[in-house]
Amino acid sequence: MRVIKRNGSEVTFDPNKIFEAICKANAAVAEKHRLNIEDIQDVTDIVAYKCGKLGHTPSVEEIQDMVELQLMGHGAYVLAKTYITYRYERSLIRQANTTDDTILSLIDCTNELAMQENSNKNPQINSVMRDYMAGEVSKDLTRRMLLPKEIVDAHDAGIIHFHDSDYYAQRMHNCDLVNLEDMLQNGTVISGTMIERPHSFSTACNIATQIIAQVASNQYGGQSISLTHLAPFVQVSREKFDKQVREELDSAGVAVDEEQVKRLVELRVDEEIRRGVQTIQYQVVTLLTTNGQAPFVTVFMYLGEAKNEQEKKDLAKIIEEVLKQRITGVKNESGVWVTPAFPKLIYVLEEQNIHDDSPYFYLTELAAKCTAKRMVPDYISEKKMLELKVDQNGEGHCYTCMGCRSFLTPYVDPETNQPKYYGRFNQGVVTINLVDVALSSGGSYEKFWRIFDERLDLCRDALLCRHNRLKGTLSDAAPILWQYGALARLKKGETIDKLLFGGYSTISLGYAGLYECTKYMTGKSHTDPEGEPFALQVMQHMNDKCKAWKAEHNIDFSLYGTPLESTTYKFSKCLQQRFGIIPGITDKGYITNSYHVHVSEEIDAFEKFAFEAKFQALSPGGAISYVEVPDMQHNIEGVISLMRFIYDNIMYAELNCKSDYCQECGYDGEIQIVEEQGKLIWQCPNCGNTDQNKMNVARRTCGYIGTQYWNQGRTEEIRDRVLHVSLDEPMGCCCNC
Repeated sequence: MRVIKRNGSEVTFDPNKIFEAICKANAAVAEKHRLNIEDIQDVTDIVAYKCGKLGHTPSVEEIQDMVELQLMGHGAYVLAKTYITYRYERSLIRQANTTDDTILSLIDCTNELAMQENSNKNPQINSVMRDYMAGEVSKDLTRRMLLPKEIVDAHDAGIIHFHDSDYYAQRMHNCDLVNLEDMLQNGTVISGTMIERPHSFSTACNIATQIIAQVASNQYGGQSISLTHLAPFVQVSREKFDKQVREELDSAGVAVDEEQVKRLVELRVDEEIRRGVQTIQYQVVTLLTTNGQAPFVTVFMYLGEAKNEQEKKDLAKIIEEVLKQRITGVKNESGVWVTPAFPKLIYVLEEQNIHDDSPYFYLTELAAKCTAKRMVPDYISEKKMLELKVDQNGEGHCYTCMGCRSFLTPYVDPETNQPKYYGRFNQGVVTINLVDVALSSGGSYEKFWRIFDERLDLCRDALLCRHNRLKGTLSDAAPILWQYGALARLKKGETIDKLLFGGYSTISLGYAGLYECTKYMTGKSHTDPEGEPFALQVMQHMNDKCKAWKAEHNIDFSLYGTPLESTTYKFSKCLQQRFGIIPGITDKGYITNSYHVHVSEEIDAFEKFAFEAKFQALSPGGAISYVEVPDMQHNIEGVISLMRFIYDNIMYAELNCKSDYCQECGYDGEIQIVEEQGKLIWQCPNCGNTDQNKMNVARRTCGYIGTQYWNQGRTEEIRDRVLHVSLDEPMGCCCNC
């Protein structure tokens, strides 16, 4: 069994250290308050046993909490007090220089927590290590000088989570919906160099990748671009090729045959599209931004955005090529085709592609094959989104999220009275731990709502800290964002303040653990008819708070289903420390993301989507639902059946399959999670390989694909996931879709 030290590094569990620590405290108290050696050994053995039953690698803090409880359980209250006092004194000494210790552990690659903080960042790479080191300094400044103590304390206790504090000092923001159309059509500036309107599709794709990299280096969240903004440049290339072909035929003395010219031109257009799409895929995968990872970019595929029929046909060609290349995948260092994490793909289901006789149904079939093999694209229902995203003029809109799930709220530009989405952004996120609210109430509904309001007020204050930190930021801080079109065309020296108010940008109240919160308060899952009304009431209460805050501050607060990655482990550990192990509530190394059905709950895929759709409607700032499926590569009709159900029932959803490869034996089935010496590890079921450097594992983490492995809490959650589609029964749902 392993233990996580305070600096994040891992060591082998040694019960003798527990025994020796108790003995030292024992010697420091009067003889009448001491335990005998047998009792000390008993405490040690019980703690060791409990550590082995945790299901995840314990931290030193968890172990010390257990020791204190066992000492008090033996009636040794004075000894327990001495032990606690000693622990506190040591904590004060450590706090004097914790940042240095953490940074040194990063340099030595011994910080296990940091190594598994982000499933798409490899901490052994210099640029990642540098980013993490800078992040630790930024966190230290933020904690000591920039944030109020009550927010820092609440964050440390796991009552709330102040996301991305490692970027707070730099006045950076979260997610973007990049206005690629403006930048390509009107030109932009990258690193001081003027980039004019491109003269071909392939050039437009190359410029797009440079924009993606620049944007990613100037914010810390996800970003999205639309293929629709690239589609007009297919016609630009077509016209260029038409001229070239005619000149070539003329110079060869060949009579011009219009049909032949058209055929030759389209062949060149198709090759141009292939090369352009390949540029985007390989550039995004191979680029490293300043934070040491590939840009977290989402590519949006929506036929309904096209301005005319020719543009729509060209957009369809681009979408087709994107899907084909993603099905192929990318080669790993061994030359084997594997699943890349980025770009994330979103495909819009609409009347033009959802039915067998729809003109673009062939794209939907291709998307289904791609999902079955590579886990993307994810799906937005135009039908449901038009119902849910209605602006002040009463018009519904369909648009992409920013990154994995962060959605802008409907907005009408007051100057033009026209809807606007591209060029907007999210200021940041603070998440409330709903499980802690419930447990703090002790099950009393009166106390629950009182504590809930107190915690929500704390979240509001923390979000205002984020907002106020961005106020006064000059456009010069990130010219690609604020001056050259990605988000705005502000003047040099102008602040970004006007973009922070009035709904132009959003700021997100995140939430986590609705399932556990409901289970504790009602005794039932939120999927149960007795638990669901309370869960919906909790969601509505948070929406009402956001609405009130917006009216008070003229800032677009919005409720957001937090995609906990490493934080799910942190929240779980904090709950265990504060409230102990409560079966069904705190007995895991994770808590449930946002409104999701618990990963171990048996539920049919169609039923899960239909149930979670109710909660998506109450999570306007961002949400995504998924179902776990087996290998569907030979059941494409089953995938299409799920896609049609999504179209009719839920706004945004995805299918989670597996896409793994063992470099030792060539096995391309599912890599398993097993427990070894109290730690969860990945193991090839074919050859037994456990070397993470010699296998490729891709899993949906929380809206996006991770490929760099996860902390123990998230790994436990992945292990506990059950299939929502049976391997033995035919696909089908109650509406016979």
